[in-house]
Amino acid sequence: MSALQEYFDPSHQLVRDSVRRFVEREILPDIEQWEEAESFPRELYLKAGAAGILGIGYPESFGGSHEGDLFAKIAASEELLRCGSGGLVAGLGSLDIGLPPILKWARPEVRDRVVPLVLSGEKISALAVTEPGGGSDVANLQTRAVRDGDVYRVNGSKTFITSGVRADFYTVAVRTGEPGFSGISLLLIEKGTAGFTVGRQLKKMGWWASDTAELFFDDCRVPAGNLIGVENMGFACIMGNFQGERLALALMANMTAQLALEESLKWARQREAFGKPIGKFQVIKHRLAEMATALEVSREFTYRQAAKMAAGQSVIKEISMAKNFATDTADRIVNDAVQILGGLGYMRESLVERLYRDNRILSIGGGTREVMNEIISKQMGL
Repeated sequence: MSALQEYFDPSHQLVRDSVRRFVEREILPDIEQWEEAESFPRELYLKAGAAGILGIGYPESFGGSHEGDLFAKIAASEELLRCGSGGLVAGLGSLDIGLPPILKWARPEVRDRVVPLVLSGEKISALAVTEPGGGSDVANLQTRAVRDGDVYRVNGSKTFITSGVRADFYTVAVRTGEPGFSGISLLLIEKGTAGFTVGRQLKKMGWWASDTAELFFDDCRVPAGNLIGVENMGFACIMGNFQGERLALALMANMTAQLALEESLKWARQREAFGKPIGKFQVIKHRLAEMATALEVSREFTYRQAAKMAAGQSVIKEISMAKNFATDTADRIVNDAVQILGGLGYMRESLVERLYRDNRILSIGGGTREVMNEIISKQMGL
């Protein structure tokens, strides 16, 4: 039984087919232009919402479908990646890191207002945790929120926020208590709130089509009712949210590697040197075999952790392993793909060139490779 048959059922294939048609119709004709423009139309959120893509995995009562079906979500994510733009997928999918805390822990009146608007594509959700001086050190974040009657007064800044420029709803990590992980809370902060400003769109090595921004809070007054969960318990919410984000990044790494491998195979069959296709040379054949082997192992391990997550098991250690293994594997495969394509692999006209740039963020986002190793070693009792 193949991995696809073991983890995906016929309903998941229907999801794949639907998302694949959406990508072919709504994304591929314009993706090169959007990459160069370093943006894609906001209208695409509405189209993805109307097609039911944004709502996959969310409750039907809020406009979603396939609630709790993690592999339906995975199928959709993998097909979206076939557009070849990690940035577009990251931007379109920022709801999947910004929205879950609101869905799980926000007050019903906040949840019921926000979630349907995001799943329909009318509004955009983003997660704001990273700070200029903190990076992966979430427990020491400095953005401060002080309760003042029926509002929180927020001061501080965030950076590297995906969908930061045009999001409407921001799930923001703030310090409401003492130093360390026990003093962190989550607040929903809406665009247009007095004292909240969005900085410039940041220029990046890759993920060009996603907007990434700095956020500033200057005595920003946020309704106390926008507290997500319990005050000073936000760190646990963030860590739980990170598990899904790390799975998503592992899946993205595997699909990046898949696309690079496919481009390499295509080139090896058509490019000739010394009178025959380069795929007939042993050095290229063996490199492709090793690329395919590494990808198969990475994908199977990632799917296995997803299956455990879907069954409600804790995979803190294993999902960190999966993220590191998948991103390491993608690093090797996209590098080999550029080498196999030679000069073409270095050209902007080549999909492999974009994959090479986009791939580099995957071992950094959602917790760096080094942080993943810290988590793994702690889970091992070290």
